[in-house]
Amino acid sequence: MTQSSAAAARGAAAEAAADAYPRIVAALIRITGDWTLAEDSAQDALATALERWPADGVPGNPGAWLMTVARNRALDTVRRATVERRKLRDLAVLALTAATGDPQPPDEVVDDRLRLIFTCCHPALALEARVALTLRTICAVPTADIARALLTSESTMTRRLTRAKAKIADAGIPYAVPEGPALTERLPGVLAVLYLLFTHGYNADGEPAFATEAIRLARLLAQLMPQQPEATALLALLLLQHSRRAARRDADGNLVTLDKQDRTRWDHSAIEEAAALLRDLPGDGPYALQAQIAACHATAPSPERTDWATIAGCYDRLVGRQPSPVIELNRAVAHGYAFGPAAGLELLALARAGGALDDYPLAWAAEADLTAREGDRERAADLFREAAARTHSESERRALLDRAAENA
Repeated sequence: MTQSSAAAARGAAAEAAADAYPRIVAALIRITGDWTLAEDSAQDALATALERWPADGVPGNPGAWLMTVARNRALDTVRRATVERRKLRDLAVLALTAATGDPQPPDEVVDDRLRLIFTCCHPALALEARVALTLRTICAVPTADIARALLTSESTMTRRLTRAKAKIADAGIPYAVPEGPALTERLPGVLAVLYLLFTHGYNADGEPAFATEAIRLARLLAQLMPQQPEATALLALLLLQHSRRAARRDADGNLVTLDKQDRTRWDHSAIEEAAALLRDLPGDGPYALQAQIAACHATAPSPERTDWATIAGCYDRLVGRQPSPVIELNRAVAHGYAFGPAAGLELLALARAGGALDDYPLAWAAEADLTAREGDRERAADLFREAAARTHSESERRALLDRAAENA
């Protein structure tokens, strides 16, 4: 096999893995009840594909091929361990399924993937554990990469993942999608995990692959739950934010603020997709409002023609739906651009009154920007330096010090 065909086989394996991996893991967890066995079997199937496909060629149905290999690996393991007869019988039935077909009916596949997402994001688990378990189990991200992104050691992250899986088993956390009022209660928690996963990848010094995985999972959730407008709104929000990634840094790697970005470098196909998702989207939930705000920025032909009045109105509603100091901060900035810096500074003072934003660098940066626009450039420079001293991101620190220099 030529080098190019081997590369094509590896690419096909990676593409099939991205689509099939969560489906394989979900199906095997449902059948065996064993998270480790399901993940190990899926990983072995991927390793086998990378070994065989360059020589044998890519099969006609790569996902079904991977499912068959993973299923057979799980069956062999259960046989060797002589685990419960019921599980053995279930796996034996699966092993007889044709390699060219799905192991369950389409509706069952949908249910499996939803079960896996809702189980990984169960509120009984700590938020960081939910994010880590989602990355490891659904996205197949190596534990070392998760540990690096979450600022801990690989051994510590391995223990956290092990404890999370044990808690699912010991606490009897159901491997199921909630129904009725329980679904309404649980869905925001699932969406919050996906959004946090996205921010870990989109932040200035984040891991870009995490943002991509968050979008993939949000797309899957929106497809599987079309009756939930907030799931669709989250996908639109992530697409709009991610559309600006290529323009967020200059040639030297320095951060570029939104008003100075080259808008020709934005991903306009993603913006169009998000706009189509938001068109006639019912509901006025938190993610729908945030997506509308992001759409105002993304569709403005220039910074000067941004519809700040609409953005301020969205933040007024968002504060009522999901009050938090950060949202109140963003509302103050929006009002500052829509109705003048004095109006923004007045709202910002109210947002900071409780002290929750005292160490938040973006609060200092927002005050600095509004102060500069009001004309007090010397005080603005001091505030930008205060913001720089409070950030943990080196790229953000450089950008804030540059703003301070501009106003000195």
